[in-house]
Amino acid sequence: MSEKISTKSAPAAIGPYSQAVKAGGFVFTSGQIALDPATGEIVAGGIAEQAERVMKNLEAVLAAAGTGFDRAVKTTCFLADIGDFAAFNEVYGRYITSSPARSCVAVKDLPKGALVEVEVVAEL
Repeated sequence: MSEKISTKSAPAAIGPYSQAVKAGGFVFTSGQIALDPATGEIVAGGIAEQAERVMKNLEAVLAAAGTGFDRAVKTTCFLADIGDFAAFNEVYGRYITSSPARSCVAVKDLPKGALVEVEVVAEL
């Protein structure tokens, strides 16, 4: 049986989905963009600032599920511009040090004009 995860420490879902779902010994986060949980708006700045907010949002969702980045087994990263890869990677690498499997792709557009979106699958 699955369990929906929700925390006020991360932005509320902007559609018909959960921040994360626990199932089968794992937590599956929805993709997080750089929304400030207090305002619901994209944080100011470029890729580094947005990546920082994304990772903080994910950290909060994982904590609410009872796990953390150290238990990540797979991440999927979406960049609006592949030219931001190195700057994104620098921020990502400060949060996720366990070397999980990862996909990182450039996409045409992200919600609300975000520069980056990341989702995580982690063990509980």
